Amino acid sequence: MSMYPQAADPATTTMTRADGSPIRVLAVDDEASLTDLMKMALRYEGWDVQTAATGQEALAKARDFKPDVIVLDIMLPDLDGMSVLQRLRGDGDDVPVLFLTAKDALDDRIAGLTAGGDDYVTKPFSLEEVVARLRGLIRRTARVAAEADSVITVGDLVLDEDSYEVTRGGEPIELTATEFELLRYLMRNPRRVLSKPQILDRVWSYEFGGKASVVELYISYLRKKIDAGREPMIHTVRGAGYMLKAV
Repeated sequence: MSMYPQAADPATTTMTRADGSPIRVLAVDDEASLTDLMKMALRYEGWDVQTAATGQEALAKARDFKPDVIVLDIMLPDLDGMSVLQRLRGDGDDVPVLFLTAKDALDDRIAGLTAGGDDYVTKPFSLEEVVARLRGLIRRTARVAAEADSVITVGDLVLDEDSYEVTRGGEPIELTATEFELLRYLMRNPRRVLSKPQILDRVWSYEFGGKASVVELYISYLRKKIDAGREPMIHTVRGAGYMLKAV
């Protein structure tokens, strides 16, 4: 079972509705293990999360819960995700929708967006990616408090979640998608020791049968780009994990 720290995250603005209440997310997938993981990750953001396992249940909860954003699997046991979305739109509900699907063909992507979906993530995916995509969707809606910020700053290291740009001391740093997700997780938890299992859970796919060695490898990649020729910000805490802190 995934374990997430419960303390408030000091490196990111808590995103709320315009009235200050928690963002409402409806996560729809027939894999209970996946919706459980998403629920944990999204509640860590301070959001109110409900789940549904079928299309009919999703429609009922969308009417009652009135979510600010929906995570919607395309393959469901009764109505598929496309049909669920069409019914929502037919009822005049313009809630932003992030599609989840195991399919990665271009036709499926186009079909999902043409049906009225707002974004698309292909399984397997990292929980951090889903959270980032949802923050982006929510930020573009009028129901969100205006103070939400996409820029994370730790010392002279700056990461923009919207533009995917990273700089240190004003100098741009080019990162791969996985390096970016790892750095974002470290920066959102400054001066906090993160274990290898925690990092695997949050940065890599929910179904990734990973070993700690992949974390060590990507930490080494990040160090070469973030810390090379500079005072190091990424530190190893022997026997416990890794920590990022400002110089």
